[in-house]
Amino acid sequence: MTRLPLPALIFALIVAILVVAAVWKTFTKAGKPGWAAIVPIYNLVVMIEISGRPMWNIAMLFVPFANIVFLFFIYIDLAKSFGKSAGFGVGLALLSFIFFPILAFGDAKYLGPAYVGK
Repeated sequence: MTRLPLPALIFALIVAILVVAAVWKTFTKAGKPGWAAIVPIYNLVVMIEISGRPMWNIAMLFVPFANIVFLFFIYIDLAKSFGKSAGFGVGLALLSFIFFPILAFGDAKYLGPAYVGK
């Protein structure tokens, strides 16, 4: 078993803390409890609520391969809920450690759920 060198471990820990703080701040901007960012599965439920997607989307996040597609849908609608573009949503999905802090600590305001499905 190969172990990570200490500097890499410290860097990974710093990035993880930054992402948790950013998701926490994003949730509070949307009027949801920030602590939900650290609760597994519930954080996805809150993200679905913020983006306005139907709640059955949570079930799709447990289906292999479909989960990737639905996560992109959720992140795109999350970005639109804060007045950002679909490209920003793709950035949230692919480079969360960069785009979540921009969303959380930038000037983005929560505009309401972006997805208006039937």
